[in-house]
Amino acid sequence: MKEVILNAEAWVKQLFSEDSTGHDWYHTDRVRHSAKVIAEREGADSQLCELAALLHDAGDDKFHSDEESGRLFVKQWLKGQNVQETDREKIMGVIDTVSFKGGNNKAPETLEGEVVQDADRLDALGAIGIARCFMFAGNRGDAMHIPGEQARDQMTKEEYRDERSTAVNHFYEKLLKLSSQMKTDTGKELAKARHKYMEDFLNQFYSEWEGKK
Repeated sequence: MKEVILNAEAWVKQLFSEDSTGHDWYHTDRVRHSAKVIAEREGADSQLCELAALLHDAGDDKFHSDEESGRLFVKQWLKGQNVQETDREKIMGVIDTVSFKGGNNKAPETLEGEVVQDADRLDALGAIGIARCFMFAGNRGDAMHIPGEQARDQMTKEEYRDERSTAVNHFYEKLLKLSSQMKTDTGKELAKARHKYMEDFLNQFYSEWEGKK
């Protein structure tokens, strides 16, 4: 497994070497490290979590024509690494439950799935989460903020991915929901300060927007 992890690291570095959406190699690396920390504290399979974290965006349908082609892309890579079928299915089962998808994602079925989902969501919170939010909005050509434009509450996966929004509305459509959706005790604890940081940022943002500070 250690050799496969090293190969996955090199593969993903190459895949996301030119990413400008906030899903670059450094995002993957942070998720990997968070997954290892959470796995160790929660008693999960640390190596399985690390490998799934490294691969979690490689097959995401944001970067493929559809969900199934993305899954096949990762499954074929794992097969090429001579990962046993049972382990391939475990890894894919974890990866399948990571993405938010407008709140329409599948719930993790294993502790490892909970660990990697929490690790990925931690990187959407706090200072890093704020930076990635505005980076993603800029990449899509979305506005920073449009006063009076309401954030969407209920969305299909397609509406979440394809319809336009704003960076600030994304806080309400996703980011501020994440801390209450953490699955592991460690994830819940790590999310608290990051969630508070985002609330403080929005208060400062609105004050500056209105010229009060």
